[in-house]
Amino acid sequence: MLDMSKVMGVILGGGRGTRLYPLTAERAKPAVPLAGKYRLIDIPMSNCIHAGIDKIAVLTQFNSASLHRHLYRTYTRDMFHRGWVQILAAEQTPTSGEWYQGTADAVRKQAIELLEAGSEYTLILGGDHLYRMNYRDFAEKHIAAKADISIAVQPVTRIDAPGLGILKMDPDSVITEFEEKPKDPARIEELESMPGAEKPLMASMGIYLFRTELLFEMLSRPGDDFGKEIIPGAIGDYKVVGYRFDGFWEDIGTIRRFYEVNLEMAAALPRFNLYDRDHPIYTRPRFLPGSKVQGGSIHNVLLSDGCRVQDATIRNSVIGLRSIIANNVTLDSSIMMGSDIYENDKDRAENQRIGRPNIGIGSGSFIEGAIIDKNARIGNGVVIRSWAERPDTPETGGELGTEVNWVSREGIVIVPKNAIIPDGTTI
Repeated sequence: MLDMSKVMGVILGGGRGTRLYPLTAERAKPAVPLAGKYRLIDIPMSNCIHAGIDKIAVLTQFNSASLHRHLYRTYTRDMFHRGWVQILAAEQTPTSGEWYQGTADAVRKQAIELLEAGSEYTLILGGDHLYRMNYRDFAEKHIAAKADISIAVQPVTRIDAPGLGILKMDPDSVITEFEEKPKDPARIEELESMPGAEKPLMASMGIYLFRTELLFEMLSRPGDDFGKEIIPGAIGDYKVVGYRFDGFWEDIGTIRRFYEVNLEMAAALPRFNLYDRDHPIYTRPRFLPGSKVQGGSIHNVLLSDGCRVQDATIRNSVIGLRSIIANNVTLDSSIMMGSDIYENDKDRAENQRIGRPNIGIGSGSFIEGAIIDKNARIGNGVVIRSWAERPDTPETGGELGTEVNWVSREGIVIVPKNAIIPDGTTI
């Protein structure tokens, strides 16, 4: 069995995350809340911990304060543990004054720190994917195949191919061709690894395992992105092998996918199991009380810790930490991320004095098809309805900063973090 101390995990913290705006207006994409109580970064971190990878570096650069705070509070190591979790933020140095220019450039710019770990193998991971993978098995198959580079791949259909990086594998799992987001049907057919199968193509999952020496040798050459430049340039010159993964995997890259994946986890039999006793998803313990439900109706709801729900109707929804939902509220097919604090009597008195709603959802409100970010204040009698044809709000902010504080993305209404929706508003 492979000694996993020889493997270092490198998690890429991502760039601006514009496709997840406004959830990324104040936080990095890996820090976006997931399934009520987690954050996206908890997925690769948990996978690393279960695999026995005890050296983990997280590379960050944009809106990273909340991500840093979560990592420091959650993944601490004591003095008797040989491993570490290290945050490597983009910085100016005597040799570079630029931001990371891509996934490969981020690793290149942290070469000194990463090489000091002395790891024989380096596992490159994204910080915004949802899946549960056995990295130990991945690494052992990499060594057994005597590969220079291994890439996690997943079978996909021809319909999926134009939105993914497609890799062609031979019968020995060696990758012979790569094309990013192929559009031509004839070319897609040429890239089939399993002709005749329901899912004949192999898509890159953005998970790479390198011999560390080779990784930094390749990074000494031009090329700032693994998927677009480094990996395609390696095929033919090195032994690049595909590691087939047939489990659940989602790239949570857009508001629509974020919304759908979260709601699926509230279903009776979700494809991603949060209740796996042998491979739990780790996150920061918050020592909150159990949630209190005082009446109403709840159906297919993922309800997190510390919530207070009065006589409300909630269906097909995810309810985050410390969520407050008042009487006669209807919440349908929505994500409520909750709150960072509980308001006390003094806070509520001040809210009443200045005409500001309390944190949470006020009485008599109807909300359907929405994402409500943390600390949002939704007044009494507010109506929010989904509308598939609703135009997107301009990314510059649109409604943000006005009296009605909301954003539209892909037909979904998002109430941003700390936003205020006054009593009686209809959206």
